[in-house]
Amino acid sequence: MLLASAEPLVDAYDLALVDLDGVVYRGSDVVAHAAESLDRARGAGMGLVFVTNNASREPESVAAQLVGLGIAADAAEILTSAQAAVALLAEELPPHARVLVVGGPGLLTAVRAAGFRVVGRAADRPAAVVQGFAPDVSWRELAEAAYAIERGARHVATNRDLTLPNEQGLAPGNGSLVAAVVAATGVQPLSAGKPEPAMFRLAAAARGATRPLVIGDRLDTDLAGARAAGFAGLHVLTGVSSARDAVLAPPRQRPDFLGVDLRSLHDAHPAPERRPEGWWTCVGAAARVAGGSLDLRTEGAAPIDVARAACAAAWSAADAGEPLDPATVPDLLALDR
Repeated sequence: MLLASAEPLVDAYDLALVDLDGVVYRGSDVVAHAAESLDRARGAGMGLVFVTNNASREPESVAAQLVGLGIAADAAEILTSAQAAVALLAEELPPHARVLVVGGPGLLTAVRAAGFRVVGRAADRPAAVVQGFAPDVSWRELAEAAYAIERGARHVATNRDLTLPNEQGLAPGNGSLVAAVVAATGVQPLSAGKPEPAMFRLAAAARGATRPLVIGDRLDTDLAGARAAGFAGLHVLTGVSSARDAVLAPPRQRPDFLGVDLRSLHDAHPAPERRPEGWWTCVGAAARVAGGSLDLRTEGAAPIDVARAACAAAWSAADAGEPLDPATVPDLLALDR
């Protein structure tokens, strides 16, 4: 169930682990209210670490982009899946092992900084292949990765996101490229990025956080990763997953908090309450599942409270084994307050 917070989330949690694509920016555009909301969070004493499945860029480059968008950040506040993948490699390989790198500058830099020897061909007999997204990854590189894996090299993926949101829509992500290598080899890789918990745990440990909060727009990566790590998760409705998606989410992807955008860091969060006849209420909204359908009573309530009540009703029904026809769940993507 959704959690309640009588105080703003910036006061309830000491560190925000913030996703980038779909939360802070979309392509080259900053998400509305992101810059001022994050600045206020810093001012309230909340620590920030930007946690991204994008492994193609170096932390310094990501920080520079954020600064250009009006968001204070430095490289020490960036954790990429490239860095997490290298942490996995360090657990698997001896120092100075050969690693075939498929990806961008951020991944190359992270692998070299860890002391591994970068190679570019299967003929160099790498001990591992590490694969991350870059827009110029070629068929030839994917083929070399497949050849090396077929000969026994370990396969580590920075992440397995099938899509990459940008200003034009959803483009193929690293997971789509990884899938091509898996189809050729039949070998499933280790994955360092979300929804695996490693990145979140690394970031929280590095900052000594005791009450971390994961913030993301994707249920299948950000919020599933929060649950895997055992951290609270805030789902903001500015990217891939909609409020309707949250209503229909399986248990492993459910958020703890639901907000329109990053302004919700500065709000208290009411939790839905169970009422007679199966109704769940949140402020002025009410929802229940009856006869396989989702019933809603809005009564002038804020759309975000309608979404919260709908989540509670749908999740309660699902956990009790009651059917819910997805066709009866309305499109709640276009929320505003």
